[in-house]
Amino acid sequence: MIPRTSCVFGYLPLERSSEDVDIIFTRLKEVKAFEKFHPNLLQQICLCGYYENLEKGITLFRQGDIGTNWYAVLTGSLDVKVSDTSNHQDAVTICTLGIGTAFGESILDNTPRHATIVTREHSELLRIEQKDFKALWEKYRQYMSGLLTPPYGVMETGSNNDSKYERLDMRWWTPLIDPHIPHHPTKTITQVPSEKILRAGKILRNTILSRAPHMIRDRKYHLKTYRQCCVGTELVDWMMQQSPCVHLRTQAVGMWQVLLEEGVLNHVDQEHHFQDKYLFYRFLDDEREDAPLPTEEEKKECDEELQDTMLLLSQIGPDAHMRMILRKPPGQRTVDDLEFIYEELLHIKALSHLSTTVKRELAGVLIFESHPKAGTVLFNQGEEGTSWYIILKGSVNVVIYGKGVVCTLHEGDDFGKLALVNDAPRAASIEDFNRILRDVEANTVRLKEHDQDVLVLEKIPAGNRISNQGNSQPQHKYIVMSGTPEKILEHFLETMRLEATLNEATDSVLNDFIMMHCVFMPNSQLCPALMPSQGTEQEKMDYALNNKRRVIRLVLQWAALYGDLLQEDEAAMAFLEEFYVSVSDDTRMIAALKEQLPELEKIHKVLLQLFNTSDDRAQKRQPIRGSDEVLFKVYCIDQTYTTIRVPVSSSVKEVIGAVADKLGSGEGLIIVKMSSGGEKVVLKPHDVSVFTTLSVNGRLFACPRDQFDALAPLPEQEGPSTGTVGTFELMSSKDLAHQMTIYDWELFNCVHELELIYHTFGRHNFKKTTANLDLFLRRFNEIQFWVVTEICLCSQLSKRVQLLKKYIKIAAHCKEYKNLNSFFAIIMGLSNVAVSRLSLTWEKLPSKFKKIYAEFESLMDPSRNHRAYRLTVAKLDPPIIPFMPLLIKDMTFTHEGNKTFTDNLVNFEKMRMIANTVRTVKFCRSQSFNPDAALTNKNHQDVRSYVRQLNVIDNQRTLSQMSHRLEPRRA
Repeated sequence: MIPRTSCVFGYLPLERSSEDVDIIFTRLKEVKAFEKFHPNLLQQICLCGYYENLEKGITLFRQGDIGTNWYAVLTGSLDVKVSDTSNHQDAVTICTLGIGTAFGESILDNTPRHATIVTREHSELLRIEQKDFKALWEKYRQYMSGLLTPPYGVMETGSNNDSKYERLDMRWWTPLIDPHIPHHPTKTITQVPSEKILRAGKILRNTILSRAPHMIRDRKYHLKTYRQCCVGTELVDWMMQQSPCVHLRTQAVGMWQVLLEEGVLNHVDQEHHFQDKYLFYRFLDDEREDAPLPTEEEKKECDEELQDTMLLLSQIGPDAHMRMILRKPPGQRTVDDLEFIYEELLHIKALSHLSTTVKRELAGVLIFESHPKAGTVLFNQGEEGTSWYIILKGSVNVVIYGKGVVCTLHEGDDFGKLALVNDAPRAASIEDFNRILRDVEANTVRLKEHDQDVLVLEKIPAGNRISNQGNSQPQHKYIVMSGTPEKILEHFLETMRLEATLNEATDSVLNDFIMMHCVFMPNSQLCPALMPSQGTEQEKMDYALNNKRRVIRLVLQWAALYGDLLQEDEAAMAFLEEFYVSVSDDTRMIAALKEQLPELEKIHKVLLQLFNTSDDRAQKRQPIRGSDEVLFKVYCIDQTYTTIRVPVSSSVKEVIGAVADKLGSGEGLIIVKMSSGGEKVVLKPHDVSVFTTLSVNGRLFACPRDQFDALAPLPEQEGPSTGTVGTFELMSSKDLAHQMTIYDWELFNCVHELELIYHTFGRHNFKKTTANLDLFLRRFNEIQFWVVTEICLCSQLSKRVQLLKKYIKIAAHCKEYKNLNSFFAIIMGLSNVAVSRLSLTWEKLPSKFKKIYAEFESLMDPSRNHRAYRLTVAKLDPPIIPFMPLLIKDMTFTHEGNKTFTDNLVNFEKMRMIANTVRTVKFCRSQSFNPDAALTNKNHQDVRSYVRQLNVIDNQRTLSQMSHRLEPRRA
């Protein structure tokens, strides 16, 4: 949780200001447990909730206790334990409560707790006391009854209410379909279409009749005439031409599927799956023979509403597309269908630990179920397990006889798997699930040494490709799943295809190893393994003949990836020197090595130059290296400072040493990172990159440990007191976006791919700096706060409206330049609570700009794992400046959801997934950025200087206070 939120939660409810409540409200809106709460209810929770920060192993309450508090999980997780006896030692963990879950409603009627709750890891909770929770229940019962677990929420009672069984109910926030609808043709999936989708269908039909009337006409097929129909492929073509938010044909299919599900569009033979084929579909209005044509006024209305309609359908289309595929019998799913499901499975936390092969197999057997009514019993206690469930939407209550609701499961959680695996009494079917496990094991090859696994390979389909010689490629190939570092290296060398060029896709698996080896096989271990082993001259000659060319290939790729970073590694540089000499010697006897020697010689020459001072290099911004020295101010408790010169990669321990040398004494010194809001973090001795990981207005302080509480932010950390609107309102929005993109590209281009790996696995584990990545991430925050700062410092309403328009224009140009990092930073700045609450300002914004902003906001939609953003990027060609925080999130998700080592073997499946994400950076930079010549030739020194020296306020409390002064809260 963000420190500022926990800080304001720490105030007693009566001490919280309106700004404090705004800060808490903003953060809680992002928490899953509260996403469906009415704003008025959430506002009251902000006023009365308490923040709990608990270490692992803390017992919140025990089974049988009378409750006094209600809780929601903000971060971390907690185990739910139940016991059949009064002895809590034999309690069994029945499930785990994750982020977004809530529990403790029993305080409404003082019934004993049904389970013991223990923190599984460091966790942060929101706590509401009983008296406050009861008051909220009395006042907001109509909002809360559908959100709390039974018996307090609305729940239909099953007919077997008196029998002893485990009961689960799945509650859906949006009406879906009945899973028991038969597969034979029926009228529609949803019996009564919603008003929104009815309107959407009418707008699309009228727009087609207005712009492309030939698409809706009588059609003949096999001597039969079908009245007023459209063709599936033509509908998809048309949809893609109408809006920039539709990027792929599969996306358009999902949008039409929304209309098909609700009966607003129908297949002439009543099929439920919309297809991008020559199939006939008819709008609901055209089912009548006398369907009227749109009037001129209706055409005008539809033109105005079309983009909003497209936006709505693009947001709900992916869900409809997923349901459509999962409704198909597994045998009817296409390759594209399976790929679509697989992409979805990648982002479900319950499956994060499964291998790629298992996920792909699951894609073929998963079945869709919908339970629109709360209270539906999925299975009873004591029944034999036959299905494994994953929750796509809604929530499920676990109710045990005699104990009531013991926990609630949410989106992404799973249940029923344990019964499948154990075949225990008590949704792929159990047969499918067990078959997948058997098939994966059957296709697994284990290499053992001394009865221990040292390499695990998995056989997967390779596809039937034809080589240049006309020979069919093997139908299967083996991929590395896990192994010891040495055996993984040995396998890649043995299977390397020497005839392939360096850039061929066949070398991608080798690239995975080269990119990720720092995690499990550092250079000090890799380099000796690449040199010939000690032995007789004949053994060395055999090595040179059989392996040397492959090792050269690996070394060339390794040196190309690491580049200048190798100069900071003594072991790597010594190896390159020795390896170059060794290869040079071998070429006298092995002619095949001669063709590779020039490439190796080129790398050797470049890397052995400690400094490259060519004009080209001098003119470009250079990446920060760990050995570069930096002058930095470290402040003391009296707010004086001392300036130290240390390498960028210095640890906190080394920084303390440098400060002590300047101060004359360093006994008991600690280094503290201080934000402008007063949040203080004591840095650990082994922390590195301490200078570049500061917040925008953050500073470093050095003080004795006993003076920590007395530290206070510097006045300069507060930021500006006047805005710069008078300066930058004279600058063209396009010029500003262009100069921002040039600067952002310079920062992005300096980020080494390995910095993402260091950041994900912990830079201190590698003793490496991530300075370039840190600066690029800080730039995102800087632009975000720049937007908020300038608007909150503008006291004149009309000027603030102009600022909103200016920032929306700049965002549009950033998107045009494919600078998605700044684009998102600006939009997130505009959605900051200090800006979004300025209702008087937003009311004055012209509707044209409101629509553009709404479209931009939709690209920030986090649902379906930021699908809207990912679809946008998928359609772009490089150069691209990506939304870096999301890239970091993807890598963190993979890292935290998968162990690095399994059974003492490197989990190479995890390495492959992370390397695949890192390759996104390489793709985005695969074409160099060439600034707009027309804009570059103009004299923009003032704009260039402005965007590189933004002065901002990064204290959310200060910004909220300024916002409330501009527009006080309405009564």
